[in-house]
Amino acid sequence: MRIVVVGGGWAGCAAAYSAVSAGADVILIEKTDLLLGTGLVGGIVRNNGRYTAAEEAIALGAGDMFRVIESTVRHRNINFPGHSHAALYDVQRIESAVRNALVAAGVKVLFPALVNRVTVGDGFVEEVITEKGETVKGDVFIDTTGTAGPMKHCIRYGTGCAMCILRCPSFGPRTSLTGMAGIIEITAGEGSHHFEAMSGSCKIDKRSLKRSLVKELDQKGVLIIPLPEKFHKTGSLRQKACQQYAMEEYATNLIILDTGHAKLMTPFFPIENLRVIEGFREARYADPYSGGQGNSVRFMAMAPCDDTLQVRGIKNLFCAGEKTGPLVGHTEAIITGVLAGDNAVRLARGMKPRILPPELAAGDIISFMHRQMKTEEGLKQKFTYSGSVYFERMEAKGLYTTDAKKIREKVKKLGLTGFFELHR
Repeated sequence: MRIVVVGGGWAGCAAAYSAVSAGADVILIEKTDLLLGTGLVGGIVRNNGRYTAAEEAIALGAGDMFRVIESTVRHRNINFPGHSHAALYDVQRIESAVRNALVAAGVKVLFPALVNRVTVGDGFVEEVITEKGETVKGDVFIDTTGTAGPMKHCIRYGTGCAMCILRCPSFGPRTSLTGMAGIIEITAGEGSHHFEAMSGSCKIDKRSLKRSLVKELDQKGVLIIPLPEKFHKTGSLRQKACQQYAMEEYATNLIILDTGHAKLMTPFFPIENLRVIEGFREARYADPYSGGQGNSVRFMAMAPCDDTLQVRGIKNLFCAGEKTGPLVGHTEAIITGVLAGDNAVRLARGMKPRILPPELAAGDIISFMHRQMKTEEGLKQKFTYSGSVYFERMEAKGLYTTDAKKIREKVKKLGLTGFFELHR
């Protein structure tokens, strides 16, 4: 029984770990030379409803990736505008920690390898082929190729290639397993709904900042620096994929988090303006390199799937992460990845794929997002446990809590303790 995961972001890594833990032979194919994709420059977990979702996942028997994250956390219980009790992981250490965990679990990682062809027969994906001619056969496939880029989309719908962590010029454009299998994807842009969005933050090299600022950032985990009125950045906030940060505080201040780099919470900020501010006179961007004028463009192509995350139209294909819909965040990617990996194994064993129940935030966000995506207005929304429309829903439905004991008790009452371990 072989499960093939195409795309090595957080969703792909979680799917691979989930499937190998369930006893499958797993191959993870990643186009670049590093795992985690945008998770390499992310760093925020457990803020707002992500705390609840992470604890639900742990109680469900899917805590492995969260434990890896915990081993690299720089700050815990950090509060910043609109967000409470966040943990910030170290983006400099996280990739090797995840890679080591996957390899130790038995996942075979194939990279750098860009999949550019797919063989489909009788409604099944039979094999994928890389641009180097490598052929990988499998019983069930999982598409976690994401929705950011390629360069032509960043040029057309953004401000050009921002030279982001995905590094399309070096490793090739994003390719979609779903699209190559002949499935019509939910696409943004010209001739369709405009729901594309820019990645929501930049990373400044700490070494380019004033030492006193770096010391304060290392100690506190967050800096909030008022901006001169002429630099208020309401326009860029409207372009953010992360709608939970589209608040006045982010338009009128520099809000910076310590994730190893200095994480600037805006899609871009002109370098000539940044260097006017005290402490930033020698600032330079670490990601994207063109963070002074733009960022990567995401949500360009999503897979039509049901709440089990099985792609409609292909009998042995699942998806996870942003491929499932306009879903934002590492926690969100991990939970969908675990579900896709688990269901892939179940399908390979002749068992029925399962959903995560709507009584839990882990399941409710999937079903709610898919219902909303059937409307034009819903397609424009971005869904995350940490803010905006879905966190508001969590609060209204009483799904949000930071009481880990209550979360475990709820999962137990639903009969779901170890949900992802039941068939291993």
